Amino acid sequence: MGEVYFYHLTRSSVDSALQALLPRALAAGWRVAVRGSDADRLDWLDQKLWLGPEESFLPHGQDKNPHPELQPVLLTLGQPANQPDCLMSIDGAALEPSEIEGVKRACVLFDGHDEPALVHARGQWKALTAAGCAAVYWSEESGRWEKKAESAGA
Repeated sequence: MGEVYFYHLTRSSVDSALQALLPRALAAGWRVAVRGSDADRLDWLDQKLWLGPEESFLPHGQDKNPHPELQPVLLTLGQPANQPDCLMSIDGAALEPSEIEGVKRACVLFDGHDEPALVHARGQWKALTAAGCAAVYWSEESGRWEKKAESAGA
């Protein structure tokens, strides 16, 4: 069973955090699914990823495009078709304990300046750790990423 990393964003936006995390996951040889909760937001993120510098291009697509199963990074609203090694949840998208069993890592990225997002992430932490998932909480409040909490799971 993979671990769940919670990223409490206070200095970075979701898209800039993804632009830092996705290359690392791809360098590890992982396929990634980024699950969102809003189609317009995924369209925006898709455009943002295409507009990045050429030297840091992130190969990706959306599940509504042809051949989503072939995408190294898949933006999705539902179940990922690309058999990901890493499943990232943004904007409060659901993440079930059973999904953690099938991936090497899951990530929850949430806006630390948005109270409903904080409350939702706390609920996800409680639900996932209660279900036996190992979890690590990362904060960038100090200006660099620091591990603030860890739960070994069952």
